[in-house]
Amino acid sequence: MKGLDQIFISTQHALAGLAPAPLQPLVSMVLIIACLMSVFGACFALTTILERKTLGRMQNRFGPNRVGPFGLLQPMADGIKMIIKEDIVPFSADHALHFLAPLVLTVPIWLAFSVLPFGRNMTAVELDAGILFFFAIGSASELAVFMAGWSSQNKYSLVGAMRAVAQMISYEVPLVLSSVPVLMAAGSLSLSDIVQAQSGCALGWLPHWNVFTPWGLAGFALFLIAAAAESNRCPFDLPEGESELIAGYLTEYSGFKYALFFLGEYLGLFAVTGLAVTLFLGGWQAPAAWLEWVPSWGWFAVKFSAIIFLAIWIRATLPRLRMDQLLNFAWKFLVPLALINLLVAVAWLKTGTWRFPAAAEVRWLLGASVLAIAYVCLGRHWNGPAPRPRQYSYAE
Repeated sequence: MKGLDQIFISTQHALAGLAPAPLQPLVSMVLIIACLMSVFGACFALTTILERKTLGRMQNRFGPNRVGPFGLLQPMADGIKMIIKEDIVPFSADHALHFLAPLVLTVPIWLAFSVLPFGRNMTAVELDAGILFFFAIGSASELAVFMAGWSSQNKYSLVGAMRAVAQMISYEVPLVLSSVPVLMAAGSLSLSDIVQAQSGCALGWLPHWNVFTPWGLAGFALFLIAAAAESNRCPFDLPEGESELIAGYLTEYSGFKYALFFLGEYLGLFAVTGLAVTLFLGGWQAPAAWLEWVPSWGWFAVKFSAIIFLAIWIRATLPRLRMDQLLNFAWKFLVPLALINLLVAVAWLKTGTWRFPAAAEVRWLLGASVLAIAYVCLGRHWNGPAPRPRQYSYAE
């Protein structure tokens, strides 16, 4: 199955080989860019329709079922509607920043895909510090959100942008902290090296993925929570609180510009999901040696799809938080727990030389116990004391 596993690489080399030798690097780069944009553009369209139909089923109603067979052409209809709608810009808005904001949001996210290993030998740009590039390029989203709110000259937009920036900055801290133990375990900042460090089996049968360690399981949960907040996914979709701020920083956007923000939100979700798969779920590694007949990019797609479905499930289940709850949850719960998880990871690596019977089980139990105690203590501290019963006074 090696040919199927490397079919995209061989196709790229074959097409680039048709060009003159001096132009082959440029043609190869263009092919990679076109492939990434085509695949994740299709994922965007497919995810929107599947999310709407899945939410409909979970809420005991029908999803889109009119446009095309089973409503599968609904994303195309939505795209056409966005393109032909009028682009309305407020008279007092800063026209240049209002135009650049959606571009500043979407372009860096496309660049973030370039360092993700989607399969064996399937990394567009191999960087020794790929994860640093990913986090650095992703931080441009805060600038784009603030540009959108500030340039609109609308108080609803500005308040929505400030809330979004506060949320994104707050949850970037636990997002990065939850990734640090993985870098320590792999001893590298390269995402390809992190995937290779998770090859093989632990305890003789369990995949050597980071999620199967106590610090990896806790870090995976922390990463997913912070990633949902970074992507403005429910229950952290306060920047677009329509009941409070109309549409937040998107209030003064319409047409194709609004569609770019919508696209950027889903692309951001795809990017952090791909990073979660790489850091904690072994990337493109198969869960067992006898399953390696499945192409490496196929395993990446399966894990990627599972996390996307989890995000949809959470959206159908959880209500939106209040702003004070959201910030307290980040600074009083996630950040301390991420720091404690970092210490547990250090202890796990230091005790890796233990060679007595059941050493792995003892290490697992100790790490899980520390994290469970921290979870309970921080949860009680974050929730605070129980509220006192209300006192009602009645007119006599």
